[in-house]
Amino acid sequence: MGNSYAGQLKTTRFEEVLHNSIEASLRSNNLVPRPVFSQLYLEAEQHLSSLEAGNRVDNEEDEEEEEEEEESSESSSPPITYQMKPPPEGGCTTDGFCQAGKDLRLASVSNDPIEVPSGFLLVGAKSPSLPDHLLVCAVDKRFLPDDQGRNALLGFSGNCIGCGKKGFCYFTEFSIHINLKLTTQPKKQKHLKYYLVRNAQGTLTKGSAICWKGAASCLFFALIEFRSRQPSSSTFSNLLFQPPENTGSSALVMNEPLIAAHPIVQAGMQQMAPDHLPTTASLPVYNGKDSPQQHSMKSNVSSMTRPTVLGTLANPGPPKKRHKGWSPESPSSNEAWNLQPNPPLTSRSKNDGGGGGGGGLSCLPHTAVAGPVSSPMVASGEPVSVPDNLLKIFKAKPVIFKGHGNFPYLCGNLSDVVVSPLLYTCYKNAQSLSRAYEQYGASTMQPISEEMQLLLTVYYLVQLGKYQARILSESMLSPAEYQKEVSYELATGKVEALGAFFSTLCPDGDVDVLLDKFHQENRSHISSSLSGLVNKPAAGDAAGTAVCASYNLEHHQIRPFQLAVAQKLLSHVCSIADSSTQNLDLGSFEKVDFLICVPPSEVTYQQTLFHLWHSGVLLELGLEKEHLTKQRVEQYVVKLDAEAQTKFKAFLQNSMQNPHTLFVLIHDHAHWDLVSAVHSLYPQSDPAMGLVDRLLNCREVKDAPNIVTLHVTSFPYALQTQHTRISPYNEIHWPSLYNNGVDLYHENKKYYGLSEFIESTLSGHSLPLLRYDSSFEAMVMALGKRFPRLHSAVIRTFVLVQHYSAAMMAVCGLSQMKNYTTVETLEIAQNLINSSRQCPNGHGLMVVLRIPCIPLAAVAYERLNHVRERLALEDHFEIILGNPNSGITIGKHFVEQLKIWQKIEDAEWRPQTYLELEGLPCILIFSGMDPQGESLPRSLRYCDLRLINSSCLVRTALEQELGLAAYFVSSEVPVEKAVGTNDVLESDPEKLSSTDNEDEETVTEGSSSEKRSPIKRERSGSHDSAASSVSSKASSTAFCSETSPPLVTAGEVGKSPHPVLSSSTEESVNNSEKQRLKADRDSKLEAKAAQASIASSPPPPFSSPSASSAPAHSSFVLQASQCSMTKASQQPPIVYLPKLVHDMVTSADSTGLPKSSSLLPYHSVMWASSFRPLMSKMMTCTEQSLYYRQWTVPKPIHMDYNNRNEGRMDTFHPRRLLLSGPPQIGKTGAYLQFLSILSRMLIRLTEVDVYDEEEINADLKEESEPCYHQSGDAWPDLETFKKMPFDYTIHDPKYEDASLICSRVQKTSSEGQDSTASRKQEDLYMRRQTTRMRLSKYAAYNTYHHCEQCHQYMGFNPRYQLYESTLHAFAFSYSMLGEEIQLHFIIPKSKEHHFVFSHPGRQLESMRLPLVTDESQDYIKTPTFTPTTGRHEHGLFNLYHAMDGASHLHILVVKEYEMAIYKKYWPNHIMLVLPSIFNSAGVGAAHFLIKELSYHNLELERNRQEELGIKPQDVWPFIIISDDSCVMWNAVEMDCSGDRKSEYTWTERNISLKQILQHIESTPDVTHYALIGMRKWSSKTKSREIKEPFSCCHVHDFIMLNVDLTQNVQYNQNRFVCDDVDFNLRAHSAGLLICRFNRFSVMKKQIAVGGQRSFHIKSKVSDNPVSIAPAQYICAPDSKHTFLAAPAQLLLEKYLQYHSHRFFPLSLKNYSHPVLSVDCYLNLGPQIAVCYVSSRPHSLNVTCSDMIFSGLLLYLCDSFVVASFLKKFHFLKGATLCVICQDRNSLRQTVVRLELEDEWQFRLRDEFQTANAKEDKPLFFLTGRHI
Repeated sequence: MGNSYAGQLKTTRFEEVLHNSIEASLRSNNLVPRPVFSQLYLEAEQHLSSLEAGNRVDNEEDEEEEEEEEESSESSSPPITYQMKPPPEGGCTTDGFCQAGKDLRLASVSNDPIEVPSGFLLVGAKSPSLPDHLLVCAVDKRFLPDDQGRNALLGFSGNCIGCGKKGFCYFTEFSIHINLKLTTQPKKQKHLKYYLVRNAQGTLTKGSAICWKGAASCLFFALIEFRSRQPSSSTFSNLLFQPPENTGSSALVMNEPLIAAHPIVQAGMQQMAPDHLPTTASLPVYNGKDSPQQHSMKSNVSSMTRPTVLGTLANPGPPKKRHKGWSPESPSSNEAWNLQPNPPLTSRSKNDGGGGGGGGLSCLPHTAVAGPVSSPMVASGEPVSVPDNLLKIFKAKPVIFKGHGNFPYLCGNLSDVVVSPLLYTCYKNAQSLSRAYEQYGASTMQPISEEMQLLLTVYYLVQLGKYQARILSESMLSPAEYQKEVSYELATGKVEALGAFFSTLCPDGDVDVLLDKFHQENRSHISSSLSGLVNKPAAGDAAGTAVCASYNLEHHQIRPFQLAVAQKLLSHVCSIADSSTQNLDLGSFEKVDFLICVPPSEVTYQQTLFHLWHSGVLLELGLEKEHLTKQRVEQYVVKLDAEAQTKFKAFLQNSMQNPHTLFVLIHDHAHWDLVSAVHSLYPQSDPAMGLVDRLLNCREVKDAPNIVTLHVTSFPYALQTQHTRISPYNEIHWPSLYNNGVDLYHENKKYYGLSEFIESTLSGHSLPLLRYDSSFEAMVMALGKRFPRLHSAVIRTFVLVQHYSAAMMAVCGLSQMKNYTTVETLEIAQNLINSSRQCPNGHGLMVVLRIPCIPLAAVAYERLNHVRERLALEDHFEIILGNPNSGITIGKHFVEQLKIWQKIEDAEWRPQTYLELEGLPCILIFSGMDPQGESLPRSLRYCDLRLINSSCLVRTALEQELGLAAYFVSSEVPVEKAVGTNDVLESDPEKLSSTDNEDEETVTEGSSSEKRSPIKRERSGSHDSAASSVSSKASSTAFCSETSPPLVTAGEVGKSPHPVLSSSTEESVNNSEKQRLKADRDSKLEAKAAQASIASSPPPPFSSPSASSAPAHSSFVLQASQCSMTKASQQPPIVYLPKLVHDMVTSADSTGLPKSSSLLPYHSVMWASSFRPLMSKMMTCTEQSLYYRQWTVPKPIHMDYNNRNEGRMDTFHPRRLLLSGPPQIGKTGAYLQFLSILSRMLIRLTEVDVYDEEEINADLKEESEPCYHQSGDAWPDLETFKKMPFDYTIHDPKYEDASLICSRVQKTSSEGQDSTASRKQEDLYMRRQTTRMRLSKYAAYNTYHHCEQCHQYMGFNPRYQLYESTLHAFAFSYSMLGEEIQLHFIIPKSKEHHFVFSHPGRQLESMRLPLVTDESQDYIKTPTFTPTTGRHEHGLFNLYHAMDGASHLHILVVKEYEMAIYKKYWPNHIMLVLPSIFNSAGVGAAHFLIKELSYHNLELERNRQEELGIKPQDVWPFIIISDDSCVMWNAVEMDCSGDRKSEYTWTERNISLKQILQHIESTPDVTHYALIGMRKWSSKTKSREIKEPFSCCHVHDFIMLNVDLTQNVQYNQNRFVCDDVDFNLRAHSAGLLICRFNRFSVMKKQIAVGGQRSFHIKSKVSDNPVSIAPAQYICAPDSKHTFLAAPAQLLLEKYLQYHSHRFFPLSLKNYSHPVLSVDCYLNLGPQIAVCYVSSRPHSLNVTCSDMIFSGLLLYLCDSFVVASFLKKFHFLKGATLCVICQDRNSLRQTVVRLELEDEWQFRLRDEFQTANAKEDKPLFFLTGRHI
């Protein structure tokens, strides 16, 4: 481009053009001058004269002269490596010579005559290659400094004295010509060193050095905004600063007032992206001695067009840069600044800067209290006096912002000005620009100098026209100041001139006169026509009048995505509870209570009550009973007004009184009122401001462990700052309803929010939903210039009200008024007034007219009501003034209509929410500075936001205004859309160019059958000012649609022979002709649609006159679908915006993100840095949150301002959540549903599903069993118990699918066994019966339970790490395994007292055991072992409450690979880690090791305590082996007080495990019992089952095991299932006593994970998780069968369970002839019975002499099994044998040793193995047949 090196813009050229543009702006009274970028790049190349070309200077500093350059350089940019351009071909390159070969050295040319042009001086240039020489140059003196080092123009103009070449405009070019051969960027300050003068002899010699070190200039500027209450041109004739005597300085004066509303003179900027620029017009001033030339004062203030400027300090000579239009001869202004040496100083008042724009200037740190402004803004130069009359003149306080350089001393009346460093400090971090961007991967870039940033800012400000300046200045008003200003203008009559202007527009005189005339002329027709037309459709008669069936006021319903959000909320609450911080103990809460806080809007309050009432939440939570009253509902919703504290205090008291209730504090519309209770800028008389901070952030809420706060908002940005109280992990963002076009929640409605509205402006198939009215904007702009002293909101409101009035008049027949409204407003009025006539019931449209300013809303309401009354339209539509501080008031006639539509019989009913206005034709004037969460009905058709104020320049304010139009549109295809009744035809150009979109519906997703318009539009015709200017013509066709008949008014009945909406008869005829042509064409299509809809349609409505030419059935279908409300619900509303807002919303950045999204997010936050990365369209909600959390900080007025780290772990509140979602999408329903499922979850947390199954095989018991104990016996009698027979039959229902154990010959088959066998065995778990039980205070818990009582027990502490624990090895030998067993204990420090350690090395020696004689109520003697796998979260290992706080020893037995995860979840539990060889073993291995370890430990303890004099038999020999699903324990209480001993009653209640264990431990002769257990609980328990208090039978699940008596009876370490049954049988056969306490029962919780279900059998070859059938678990030896990755024992057990009939075919359902099972019990399935016998000598076995067996099972039989033993038993002919051994060799040896071939026949093909690989040690089978 000619101005750059290495592709970079040359800074000084840019600065110069900036200076030029700024000065031209200041001097011009006309249009804004050409933009700076046009001057740089877009102008045609022109030859620049030497006087105009000195516009380039070098900026970069040289390191060798850094100190010098700091003071003189115009930029602080770092040096750029410079390479000289090569000389032209043939040019001279000799040092000291120019490229033409002429000598330039002073020593050579000192005596030569040199021609010096006028205005030029000879100077000496230093060349690095010739340090001893000066090169002679001729330079324009204007580009050289004076003696003080000042007044040098930036740039260069010089000539070569050697070759005579002239016109070098750039020093760079000149330095190349004279062969300086520089390696750095050429700079005139560096190389032009000395003036050259001729001495007396005429010789040119070196003179004085050129003084480049002049005083640095100071750039600062001031902004003045004021509004004089009594404007007078004479006010501004006085000087701002009166000059003292004998001063030659000058000053700028006010040349005209700035129309602005803020009472502060702004003079600075925040740390800024563009949205932080000062919001007033501003101008630069230069600190020097004199000022540039200024234009003289104009006396006619009203005609002035330039902004007001506060005077400047500048020098009377040329500005620092040369400007076009300035010459050295230009005169300076005579007026001067007041400069006083040391004037007296007055102290500052407390209110300096109060009410500053945006709240950022109320306290400025550099404002002096006394004395000059000196530090940290360094002042220099002569003092400047502030005159006494400054504040009196301006009625406002100027704010002076420090700019670049030193600041002058200020003296005088300092209380009248505010000095701020904000502008300067906001640019201090310019050097951090590259660093800020480097983390995002951006390339390194040159930092921008502070002065350059200032110049750019000033340039931007001076480019603002008067109207923009007005908008920016008005936006600085606080809401209270804004309304106060408007009220003042209304009260003082300033708007009368505006009203008078409107009156002059009407050609027939005053508008009111025209209205009165119309009213008088048509008064006689009102009752006969209008009221009849309105009232007739309101009710249907018995004769078949049409009734609209589309009215449906939606009550509370939960949509799928609302349920999804509710579940996400619940998940986050559970996450808080599950975290290690222990901030929420869900397990301690029994119910849910709540309070909903809403803004102080009566409509929002009633709306929330409405939703709450219909949700049923209060009944579901149990907070209220069936007969709910509104007064009761109101207790749960608080309106945040002055009376809120009473309800809130009651809420806090309730929370403190009910610690077991979880209270949810819901803060709806949470972005409203985030004002700090301490730093409120609002008057203290307003108690509502800062209320959120005072209530929700109070210490009682923060510290309450049972209060969860949920903030709900559509605009969460203000709650996402660096100081937010909400953790990013506690944010819940509304899920996307669609993913790649797929409806994720199968909704029948499509949501239209901001993105969808913006998308409609880009699509080509329909008119955009976001529009602006260019005609309206043009009139507002014109009137703004005509009435400069009126607030723009006043002008806009009066213009729009005038347009609505004229539109209503035009619709009613005053056609001449169409010229005084706009097409857009006329469309609204047309469709509103005619809407009720398109429905048989009179349903109509709603138009929302948003007027934020309440006084202006009241004016608009009165005016429109007056016009409506004059036009006799009172019964056609209602006008409603929506004030946030009051309810809804509508006329009685419309109340009655609503009651009929909604079928309400209550005579006192009145609508209290906007939702209840469904179908009411009305204009809702929506007032209030901000919407406060009010929802609008489906009949909303137009959302007129043309009057929203300029405060929308923040993202929250803008988006919440647009959120009013957010809408759910039915995604089902309407009938009229399917048959193609879109009336916009390609051949109808007038309709295509119009903006009447009433009949062109927006295409929604799912409407694929709709024919889309092929016309692609970038914007509608309403956006073209040219099209709008001919609104009279456009309206004639745009609003005469065939489907919208014109309203027949009273005037028409009496006078008009033709429709008044048509501007000519010809147009009316054309429209009628089009209808007739269209009717024939469409009748066939409509007839088809009628057939589909007539069955469910109401009687046909009255026909429309305009459709009379269509056939009857066609007319029926057409009119049945014409209800305006129905159509409105099928398409989103149309939104009209101010042009400025429209452009901001619809324009996008390079990523496609709407520019409105990059605005400052909220008025009480600010950017943390100007140099932040841009947001991206691809950002998710979570990423946006993180962006704002990094780049925004709250202002002092924000309630989070003081939420800083004050020694705490973090600043986030642990029980605070944030739910954000688009407006009107259903957040209220979502959080109400959340309350519901939260309550259900708490109930679920306090309840568990326990197995509730009746005992099996109960019919096999002897009915006449003798009673061995009395009913009231607490303990068994040992001698009596020895006489009790052992019940072999399994009664535990979990073994319903197990083989029956026979102890005698079964007479008949068990029906229960038959029914069980017919069931699908794989589904056993799923079909087990459970019941829901409420947890008692003695329950066992999993890891999700946290309460204060058991925190220490669990080992969690939020301030410290998990409890320390140590790993200890414990080894013992066991002969059966053939090797030493080494186990490991993980013992927490807090549990080491249970163990004995050696003193030297702290080696684990033993686990302490108590004595049999010990008696204490404080501890449990028996250690508890709980084997577990896969249940680190869900296992019930927290026995603190079950033990009732008693001391006990509890050990978890875990597999090695699960050790770490169990330790994480249970850090304070002792763990016994099994050896790695048992990682794939079953529960039998755990039981085996527990028992053997315990016996080994018993011996160690006996030896240890024997040394202490204790007898070995006195050491407690019992342990408890408990399942990890035992949840509660119960006891039966007997009442035997009846007359006869046989009569008794009993009840069962929950008691603590401590009570049960201590009772059992106290059993007399307890050490004589080998196993003690208890009954499994069932609600179906019969009296006969507990009649005998004790039983000798199988015990399961929770047993007390005597490891001393069972020394020689072992658990089978290989077993996976039924190992307890197997152990019980062997223990009984060994003569040991097994006692079950029938009065105690254990409840087993259903746990769906872990346990046996953790074993998955899959192929070893493939990773394909295909299920493998049990039939494939065995195979023939040496076959190519697929091997399985599962233990051989598991395959064996599972195969026998499902397919044992293949081995024992005669045994199937043959319960009289069971299978004989020797020394083991294996489950052969429920259809096969077994008989267990032990081969051990002296064993107790059933009598088998009279039994004939159908099979024999020999499983890993040992040496006790001999041939003679087997020959005692008798078998059926054909009975089968199955021998199972570890290998094939053992199999053959067993056959030989037991002489099996004598009675059994074997075949080679009858040998099998489990489907294991050889390395997995398969088991081998041999089957045979009895001979």
